[in-house]
Amino acid sequence: MRTEHLCRGVATALALAGIPFMAAAQSPAQNAAQNAALAGIDTAEAPRVTQAVNNQVVAPLQASHLAALDTLRPVAGVSGNAPMNHMHLMLRRSALRQKALDSLIAAQHDPHSSRFHRWVTPDQFGRAFGVSDADIAAVTAWLRSNGLVVNGVYPNRMQIDFSGDAAQVERAFHTQLDRFVLDGATHLANATDVSVPTALQNVIVGVAGLNDFRPQPQHVPMKVGTFDSATHRFRIQSPAGKVAAAAQPLAIGFTNGARGLVPYDMAKMYGVDKLRDRGLTGKGITIAVVEDGSMVPGDWTNFVKQFNLGSYGGTFRQFQPQAPGFTNCVDPTVAYPGEDDGETLLDAEWSTAVAPGATIWVASCDDSNSANFFGGVFTAATNLINGAKRPNVISASYGYGEGFTDAASKAAIDLMWAQADAEGISVFVSSGDSGSNPSFNGGLINSVGVDANSFGTSPNDTVVGGTDTADVLDGTTKKYFSADLNTEYGSALSYVPEIPWNESCGNEVAATSLGFPSALAFCKEYLKLDPNGYYLTSEGGSGGPSSVDRKPAWQRLVHGAARDQSRDVPDVALFGGSYGGATWVIVCTADYPCQPGFPGSIALSGGTSLSSPMFAGIQALIDQGLAKKGLAPNQGNAAPTLYALAMAEYGGASGAAPASLAACSSDNGTRGTGKCVFHDITRGSIATQCVQQLPDIATPDCYYYGSLPGSLYGPLQVGLTSTNAARYNAKTEAYAARPGWSFAAGLGSVDAKNLFDAWSAFVGVP
Repeated sequence: MRTEHLCRGVATALALAGIPFMAAAQSPAQNAAQNAALAGIDTAEAPRVTQAVNNQVVAPLQASHLAALDTLRPVAGVSGNAPMNHMHLMLRRSALRQKALDSLIAAQHDPHSSRFHRWVTPDQFGRAFGVSDADIAAVTAWLRSNGLVVNGVYPNRMQIDFSGDAAQVERAFHTQLDRFVLDGATHLANATDVSVPTALQNVIVGVAGLNDFRPQPQHVPMKVGTFDSATHRFRIQSPAGKVAAAAQPLAIGFTNGARGLVPYDMAKMYGVDKLRDRGLTGKGITIAVVEDGSMVPGDWTNFVKQFNLGSYGGTFRQFQPQAPGFTNCVDPTVAYPGEDDGETLLDAEWSTAVAPGATIWVASCDDSNSANFFGGVFTAATNLINGAKRPNVISASYGYGEGFTDAASKAAIDLMWAQADAEGISVFVSSGDSGSNPSFNGGLINSVGVDANSFGTSPNDTVVGGTDTADVLDGTTKKYFSADLNTEYGSALSYVPEIPWNESCGNEVAATSLGFPSALAFCKEYLKLDPNGYYLTSEGGSGGPSSVDRKPAWQRLVHGAARDQSRDVPDVALFGGSYGGATWVIVCTADYPCQPGFPGSIALSGGTSLSSPMFAGIQALIDQGLAKKGLAPNQGNAAPTLYALAMAEYGGASGAAPASLAACSSDNGTRGTGKCVFHDITRGSIATQCVQQLPDIATPDCYYYGSLPGSLYGPLQVGLTSTNAARYNAKTEAYAARPGWSFAAGLGSVDAKNLFDAWSAFVGVP
């Protein structure tokens, strides 16, 4: 249970007003250590709300509505009594406090600084870097004067949770709520920018939750397979009620079925087994996977038992994290009793697969309108970060493009991850599952060609992209996988060369394997053999530049870094999926439980929703190892350290590349790469198919190579994502893998053992 007390600094301003504002109690030793992080940092300032608040004198907040809706006509209005629950009024800190926070986080990641790894609590974060108590009191009084219910103020002093109905929201914020149809789904959103009293303009960013565009899970829909004990492969079952499609044209022939990877395989491929030999299993470290759905807890137990992970002592807990002092997280099983969400299953089981000794928290909040308008994933994460007991690591396998994110919602996301970083929490976010635009998972890129996952483009989290094992397309499977399964159902023999995950004809490695001179020639042949567009797809690992967040200093220095001013993603990559459905990972579900020998149907899954929790597991191993060496386990954002280590292996952004850049190429497999921290992925791309239907849908950043007059979707122009719509080549395709960092795979994948050794040296441990 949590012990809470009212913060002295806000007792007068807020407690007397009846607004919940709670912070966790700390021991004297904890306070002493955390106060050291803020020693000498002076952020005292006078209140910034200095004028009387007048509802008739207002100013608009720029970019506070979705520009993507400007070309759409609303299909309906919104009833005035429609509930708008648990929206977040996002506050704006002063330039002084923003500069101080940026300096603190930089110092927390600098081994030469006295503030190195000195983390803060939510209350300390709020007192030093939030909005003043007087300004918060002025804002909450204004909300109440408009009939809105103030549920509480977060300890970070940057978020006010409030509720009301649509009429109250429209009146208070001088905007119109409407319903729009986008990609076949109906959404509620404010049609115009909001306005607030001019007196409050300098302390308010906007409202997160005025629309219902929420981060979406980044996994491939589960497949069901039956195990063939003779071939050790899975035969994928056709979906019920659908006619099985003919064999995919030009695909590699998987005559023996699909491969199902297990925890043993990932441990062998990424050097995790070597850390287990040292006793590093994640014991004592808590990984939280944040979700908007729940799972049957027995699935996790089944997974652990099936793959012999029980001896490592990991534990599992599923719960609804609440904001300190008030309730805003509803159990998803209230609306969906017995829910066994595929995203949640993948996250919980595969973080355990890598760190079987860790404590796994499934933090789930329903995102229906009756529970929390901004969405359950955000609610779960921000409540954990502001809570009394916080995890060491968070994995968030959700996302959507910045083009579908308003300014206030983006500010809320970036604030959340910055606070987590300052508190020492390592956050990993999936890059997305639809090539150069993460918003089209399971569909086709249209209307927006290049975008980046707004849930991950903060400079305070680490974004994990997706790879594919190259052995199938290269014809080298016998070299890297045994024909027989061991007692843990594994078959991997070592690290396996990787390419970017790309299921479309834009996959250059697949094109070459099938004898085509280029992916473009491959795609043109597809047009002839697939006149209905059945195999059109944008599925693949995502990457791209942010249009909101600036490039952090640590991302500028490594070889291959894009010469732009944007925060670019991904940072790293791990296995996510495969071309032609050749390889999946096994998950244990309530409908398809795992049993010895796999006698029944088995669920198979993938996506960057797999990549992120696996990297969170690797971080848990690092955290435990450093704790055993006498350091505090928390490492904060992993990215600054990862890029520093990559510079040593790949070289800097300028100058000659060291020999280790070529030596650590993923294509080398195990040949001469024994000491490499990173596997540099240099073949393939994440350029996937994109479409447009003129005049209604025009898609930029797409090179059109043909058309399908009679496709399943109607007349389509079909292309490949490109940064130049007039040409398609190695320089313009969005995006190609290259030596060093790339949009296709970031810094590449890692050898966990070598990463731990290099990380230990970086933080000063022999």
